[in-house]
Amino acid sequence: MKLKSKINIHKEGNKNSLIKYVAKGVLIALCTSLVLVLVFAFLLKFTNISDSAIAPVNQVIKGISIFLGVFIGLKKCKELGLVSGLLIGFVYSIMAFLIFSILSGTFVFDITLLTDSVFGAVIGAICGIISVNIKKSAN
Repeated sequence: MKLKSKINIHKEGNKNSLIKYVAKGVLIALCTSLVLVLVFAFLLKFTNISDSAIAPVNQVIKGISIFLGVFIGLKKCKELGLVSGLLIGFVYSIMAFLIFSILSGTFVFDITLLTDSVFGAVIGAICGIISVNIKKSAN
């Protein structure tokens, strides 16, 4: 009986830790994204970069942001890399959509939001698996 109660407490602690890891990762990813978008906007203004480069660069910015969010957010995490990374990538994608929609003044719900969310979740899951396993092998 006592063993079960300890396991349940431990699971609750993991749930709270998971929420903290995901929140930290999402905030880091969002901040990274905002900085990189500002740098890219500055480059667009003062150089003659083609408009066709905007979409691929935006995807690279999202990937870098998720990568940094997962690796820094899960720095102390030793397990659940897949789930944590997936959640960071997915929540980041939704939050980034909301923030950038507010900044642009337009909300367009289309297939792009779905593909960005799936892209974010997959990249986050891959980074989460790698992040947790690199830390395990270092110990």
